[in-house]
Amino acid sequence: MNLEVSTKSSYIEDLNWRYATKKFDKNKELNQDDLNVLLESIQLSASSYGLQPYEIIVIRDMETREKLKAAAWNQTQITDAPYLIVFSNLKSVSEAYVDSYLDNIAETRNLSREALKGMEDMIKGTTLQLSADAQNTWAAKQAYIALGNLLSAAASLKVDTCPMEGFDAAKFDEILGLADKNLTTAVIAPVGYRSEEDSYQHLTKVRKSKKDLIEII
Repeated sequence: MNLEVSTKSSYIEDLNWRYATKKFDKNKELNQDDLNVLLESIQLSASSYGLQPYEIIVIRDMETREKLKAAAWNQTQITDAPYLIVFSNLKSVSEAYVDSYLDNIAETRNLSREALKGMEDMIKGTTLQLSADAQNTWAAKQAYIALGNLLSAAASLKVDTCPMEGFDAAKFDEILGLADKNLTTAVIAPVGYRSEEDSYQHLTKVRKSKKDLIEII
């Protein structure tokens, strides 16, 4: 099977354009329309069972971001970009959370709750049977899927991002008051525009070859 793209799509060009921006332009704002598209891309992300076991925090306030920067080894992206998006996942999934999700399905699709009994049994028979640690790990994985949607959507708008795991999650949780909400910080992404001084934008992208990365059976 030929894995080469015969006519390079604009989507692939967008992915080649993006990189983990190290230095943002502090003077360039992100317009509200583009921010709305990015947030909707997160909202529409796939997740296991559609449960979306996470919440998204969009931080504009500079005082808050200064505190978070200190909890992330003073990485400047957090305060230089106009927005910081925090993906926080549920630490544990309750029966009430699943019930609320099923109620939303019933209302949205004009179904009775009884019609969803099979789905309810499946979700509760798997997700709720996991240990607390396993639920936390599972929920964090779902948040990362949403992060992927954000990165791709941002690239399509020529908006820069920097997915980051280099932070003290416990301190982030404390600053953002997440512990009382059964949430913990999974991953973060400053969003804005690259600085002309960021030399990383000029580097050739390095990835595994398709031969080394992809196996077709």
